[in-house]
Amino acid sequence: MGRKVGVTGSHVITISCLFLSSILASISFYKVGICGSPVSIKLFSWIDSESMFVSWEFLFDSLTVSMFIPVLYISTLIHLFSVNYMGEDPHNQRFFSYLSLFTIFMLVLVSGVNFFVLFVGWEGIGVASYLLINFWWTRIQANKAAMLAFTMNRVCDM
Repeated sequence: MGRKVGVTGSHVITISCLFLSSILASISFYKVGICGSPVSIKLFSWIDSESMFVSWEFLFDSLTVSMFIPVLYISTLIHLFSVNYMGEDPHNQRFFSYLSLFTIFMLVLVSGVNFFVLFVGWEGIGVASYLLINFWWTRIQANKAAMLAFTMNRVCDM
């Protein structure tokens, strides 16, 4: 898909989606955070057995929407900065997909209702961090740094 959209198209799509998400987060901060009307969205049941029930569910309360604002605005600024910084790189679309993946998992981490959804967000951030650090996989130092970061994430998770 990246070849069809092109470099400029991937920039426009990701930055416009992040900008729109930032504006919607500001609106939701007013509705949920200030007016005090939290929203819970249950997508589906993830684990459904006799002794355990886990659903894929998101909660948008005042804490969640107040965390959405810095996450989305800073991520939008990082994407804007990366347009210039990574302008000459031939794998620009891959870099932007890794950045967007990091942002998505950060939002999943912040808005998850139970520990399983939080765990998916946390581990997704770890994988996205590994992919971003190891973006230039042909460089030995990037490989070593990515493996060190990934190992430290796994050790600290215990």
